[in-house]
Amino acid sequence: MRVIPYDERPYRPCVGIFLINDAKQVFGGRRIDGRAEAWQMPQGGIDPGETAIDACMREMGEEIGTSSAELLCEHDAWLYYNIPLPLADRLWHGQYKGQKQKWMALRFTGKDEDININTAEPEFCEWRWLEPHELVNLAVPFKRDVYDDVLKAFSDFV
Repeated sequence: MRVIPYDERPYRPCVGIFLINDAKQVFGGRRIDGRAEAWQMPQGGIDPGETAIDACMREMGEEIGTSSAELLCEHDAWLYYNIPLPLADRLWHGQYKGQKQKWMALRFTGKDEDININTAEPEFCEWRWLEPHELVNLAVPFKRDVYDDVLKAFSDFV
């Protein structure tokens, strides 16, 4: 597979999951791949022919082992971030320069015991409910602007 020059690469379509509990805290998971102390909200690619909400529910099951949630709101815009070049070359066979994300705010309707990060292909090595403002500082620097936007867009829910 030919590696596309970084500036010519498209953005990978993706969904982001802003999962809120009854205490108005947001789900955060620490990445299993050892990227420093990187914490993030669940996210993942949108498959061809899949809607953003379908991808959201699938990714939630794949990453945190539950679909116990109800949709509150869909962000009205796509949010973009670039992945630093060395990492972009390793991910997705070097075909993307970053991700464009459609974010969903969901209310968690299950119990904490319903969350299981030990999935078939684990993304996280630990998880916890975080105060919304904590997410930005815990995220990798290249995602912080997107997280700021998500927090502003969904501020009515937290």
